Amino acid sequence: MRFGTAEVVRDLDRGNGWLVSVDGVAQSYVDLDDPTHLEFDYVRRIADVVDCWGRPGGAVDALHLGGGACTVARYLSVVRAGSRQTVIDADGGMVALVRDQFGVDDIPGLTVHVGDGRAGLAGRGDRSSDVVVVDAFERGMVSAGLFSVEATRELSRVLRADGVYLANLSDGPGLPFASRVVATLSAVFGNVLLLAEPSVLRGRRFGNIVLAASAVDLPADDIAARAANAAFPARCVTDAELRALAGPARLLTDAEPITPPTPPKDPFA
Repeated sequence: MRFGTAEVVRDLDRGNGWLVSVDGVAQSYVDLDDPTHLEFDYVRRIADVVDCWGRPGGAVDALHLGGGACTVARYLSVVRAGSRQTVIDADGGMVALVRDQFGVDDIPGLTVHVGDGRAGLAGRGDRSSDVVVVDAFERGMVSAGLFSVEATRELSRVLRADGVYLANLSDGPGLPFASRVVATLSAVFGNVLLLAEPSVLRGRRFGNIVLAASAVDLPADDIAARAANAAFPARCVTDAELRALAGPARLLTDAEPITPPTPPKDPFA
């Protein structure tokens, strides 16, 4: 693998569930028999946004920067049958593994490419996607260059007028990186919401954060209700509270080196 050593482990509690780890860090989970089973909470939050977003059940054109085991793409192919999807992943070894182990080339409407996400954006047509998902990590750290204001503007270019942008990132106490991403998304899209477990928001631990953005209003109340009623409840932060969280954070730019958050050696610390 380009970004580490991968391990595939079968889930003994589910007939055809599989966990993919890279250098000991859980990276993806997929249930080949039931693609609607989403083991990771942050993936469920991404699905909640897509499920509540406009045109429920309708087919979409989706672009994924970072694919892993293509869990979200597989989910969309079932709940929004007829969707056309493209995954661009920089790790050719991971792509080869999930092709061999999980048959991603058999997912209807899905095309998978090995390549750099930023470079892949250049070839995408204006207003060509309804959904864009950014979920790209390198050795446990988020691919920070995909969150600069320049990259975000490119992503907004490929989104249709009512499209939705979704991103998974991770951060720790004080949310120094997430606050700058929020400021950047707000400058480009205008409408932004954040989903995270309360302990992550309070700075008690390092964890995943899902961000959604759009040029149109997002169904925040519906998304918040789903997050609050989840097995592991998450909070949906919007409007004034989100602006307070971002505070005076500066936009992320290509001109300034972007240092991604470093996960703690002890994830339970």
